[in-house]
Amino acid sequence: QVQLVESGGGLVQAGGSLRLSCAASGSIFSTNVMGWYRQAPGKQRELVAYINRGGSTKYSDSVKGRFTISRDNAANTVALLMNSLKAEDTAVYYCAAATAVLGQRFLSPYWGQGTQVTVSS
Repeated sequence: QVQLVESGGGLVQAGGSLRLSCAASGSIFSTNVMGWYRQAPGKQRELVAYINRGGSTKYSDSVKGRFTISRDNAANTVALLMNSLKAEDTAVYYCAAATAVLGQRFLSPYWGQGTQVTVSS
């Protein structure tokens, strides 16, 4: 079992920045891959970015060059720095952890409770 606790998020103007953090506790094996998904109203949950224990990263095309994901393996935490935010980034952001990822899908993921990010235009 893995518990994920998120922090950060909030309201920011377009062009601004926010940092999300997520702390994991429980099975370290189940956090081989950590990342962030988001879900906007009326839309499906989508993968934003992920990072594996070795530090390899993957970003969705919509955030590439603006968002940076990082992790601290010793502390079992993952962070998402979001720069140049746009109104279309508005969504609930979920921290996720899994043993593996296949394409854009975490396999049997654990989820955080979600944190709201609102970007005003």
